[in-house]
Amino acid sequence: METMLYQSLIDVVGAEFVIADKETMRPYECDGLSVYTALPDYVVLPANTNEVMAVISLCFQMNISVVARGPGTGLSAGALPLKGGILLSLARFNRILSIDTDNGVAHVQPGVRNLAISEAASPHGLYYAPDPSSQIACSIGGNVAENAGGVHCLKYGLTVHNIVSLVIVTAEGKRINIGAASADIAGFDLIALLTGSEGMLGIVTEMKVKLLPTPNIAKVVLVGFDCIEKAANAVNDVISQGIIPAGLEMMDGYAIKAAEDFANAGYPTDAEALLLCELDGDEEEVKQQIEAVTQIFQQGGATYLRVSTNEAERALIWKGRKSAFPAVGRISPDYYCMDGTIPRRELANVLTKIHQLSRYYGLRVANVFHAGDGNLHPLILFDANVPGELEKTETFGADILKACVEAGGCITGEHSVGIEKINEMHHQFSDAELEQFHRIKRAMDPKEILNPGKGIPQPKHCQEHRTLMMSKGSHHE
Repeated sequence: METMLYQSLIDVVGAEFVIADKETMRPYECDGLSVYTALPDYVVLPANTNEVMAVISLCFQMNISVVARGPGTGLSAGALPLKGGILLSLARFNRILSIDTDNGVAHVQPGVRNLAISEAASPHGLYYAPDPSSQIACSIGGNVAENAGGVHCLKYGLTVHNIVSLVIVTAEGKRINIGAASADIAGFDLIALLTGSEGMLGIVTEMKVKLLPTPNIAKVVLVGFDCIEKAANAVNDVISQGIIPAGLEMMDGYAIKAAEDFANAGYPTDAEALLLCELDGDEEEVKQQIEAVTQIFQQGGATYLRVSTNEAERALIWKGRKSAFPAVGRISPDYYCMDGTIPRRELANVLTKIHQLSRYYGLRVANVFHAGDGNLHPLILFDANVPGELEKTETFGADILKACVEAGGCITGEHSVGIEKINEMHHQFSDAELEQFHRIKRAMDPKEILNPGKGIPQPKHCQEHRTLMMSKGSHHE
């Protein structure tokens, strides 16, 4: 069967775009969460929707599993290959097909980088609002698969709020169009179902996304506090006054120092917590909002406050925040990035809980997160060369996610579940709810060939924990 499959794939995409050599496949063995690694049987790089349809149809007929992948910047092992399956790379789907300035829509392929959309729309006075910190590298297809957010999602929404339509290849290899340019459409909201489904319900090969007018002015207020609780309370105070910043981010002491050493953004390194509060819109509106938030921050005990004076300064301030994850590599050999969401009112409580867990496990934590919408990104600092420390870090991370659920939140905000959080799904959902998820999966993927084993665990009575398709630090060959 392997020889037949290999030849059939070559017949569809050409020999140049079917990779079977193990060493050549190594770059595909994991995503940004490199804790888990595995090799597929083949990596296939189709060039258009018809080729994707042919590959998926072939896999459906032969019961071959398929994992779709973009540039591999995900952080939940959602694009981890499967032993005995195909990795479908969408790297060649890298074109912006059109910019519709009249309707504010970009028609793009899934391999287009997030930032490239705004760069293409900029000459028309438009931009694409969702901006993950990895936007310079991550693809819009991956953003749809994980329902990515970014530093400006508080005001402008997540990926799901900015999708107009999708072209999907089903598990049977058929093309379907979802959504429309109109404000409302008939039938079920399948865009919401597909966005964040981690490639388990269909393969996205084209999409249309909303473009917004570039704000007349944007300024960021940089605020330091001598404790993280004061910063968390200040976030609630801003939102409770009816002010919705374009972005409202928080960093703690470890992250501040690491980011400043890397970006030289002018962060106050003696602060225990930092807020970045961006206001955008018309000049008078922004001026009034800056005055209002400045008063809130000062009353909340701010020890440092600075407002950007020009676009270059604003960009530098954001550079520090957006480079905080890699910058943390300066203070630790390894780090494990968690992703959970909580109600804003619980920020101080959950951050205190994370600090207590940090002491219990003897592992430092750098907190960098979207405070405005309660999306936490604790970075657990560890050394993988120390025996048992990775396992301890994973347990610590699971406890953080449990704390998020107990606070009324969710085990993910924008990184999705993948393999990393599949066990923690049981803390949030009952067996009946998980079984309903599986019914939806089977309805759209009857043979369950699309990214199987990800996202949705088996109910507890028939559960298998992360044993089928991956192992830590080893390759399945």
